[in-house]
Amino acid sequence: MEFIAGAIGGGLSVAVGYPLDTVKVRIQTERSYNGIWHCIRETYKAEKAWGFYKGMSLSVSTVSLVSSFSFGAYRNFLYNICRLRYGTSDVKPSKVDISVAGCATGAVRVVLISPTETAKVRMQTQKQSHYSVTASPLSKPKYQGPVHCLRMIAKEEGFGGLYKGCSALLCRDCHSFATYFLTYNILCDWFTPAGKDKPDILTVLISGGSAGVFGWAVATPMDVMKSRMQVDNLGQRKYRGLIHCIRVSVKEEGIRVLFKGLGLNCIRAFPVNMVVFVTYEAVMRLAEDLMK
Repeated sequence: MEFIAGAIGGGLSVAVGYPLDTVKVRIQTERSYNGIWHCIRETYKAEKAWGFYKGMSLSVSTVSLVSSFSFGAYRNFLYNICRLRYGTSDVKPSKVDISVAGCATGAVRVVLISPTETAKVRMQTQKQSHYSVTASPLSKPKYQGPVHCLRMIAKEEGFGGLYKGCSALLCRDCHSFATYFLTYNILCDWFTPAGKDKPDILTVLISGGSAGVFGWAVATPMDVMKSRMQVDNLGQRKYRGLIHCIRVSVKEEGIRVLFKGLGLNCIRAFPVNMVVFVTYEAVMRLAEDLMK
């Protein structure tokens, strides 16, 4: 049921957060925007509302799959960690147990999400004016859709092109997922009254939203590097690897470059992860009631 609940929560979260995710990616990868509102205005002016939803069709399906995998993997890692440490899974896991399970979940996610993350970022940064009857055929975008984008990357850059930036993605997800699940569990424990074994809906909303904010706060520096490496075209490659990308970016734009999109990430993370956790908890509790 963890897999099913995670899939439903992940799918719903895409609809909530995708437009701001597009803005976040553009701010992180391009120097032409002065801030969030400038990016939103320029994107809408050039591409209308469609510009905020580029690559979303792939994300809906893959985020559902990945969210399903993430929650299922986390629960299984936690179950096995408790069995190894305490001899049984029927104990309250420690903060270390939760952190290790979250970190392991973030690490194994990379294999699944790296290709779709690369395609998503390429689609989101691809510029195209909104449709016009006078538009020239020459203005046709390079990537016709998410699947076409994946095929083109594999054709032009090889299989490795689909895993561009995976080192930054690994660094991002390991510590961010440890923070994510740890924050959620700590806040649920704090806000749940003594004697109750499950948090109420308000606690889930606050804890889930806060977990997303803290998770993205620690993830943003590596998220910036990941996005930059993923849009780094083969023919004009600028970055030789993660360390080189960090050095070049900080040298050209200062230390602030590591926190580009931080505010937007946190604003987006709260409602998105409220939806994820409240959906997850609702599905899990419904399943428990049906099995009684």
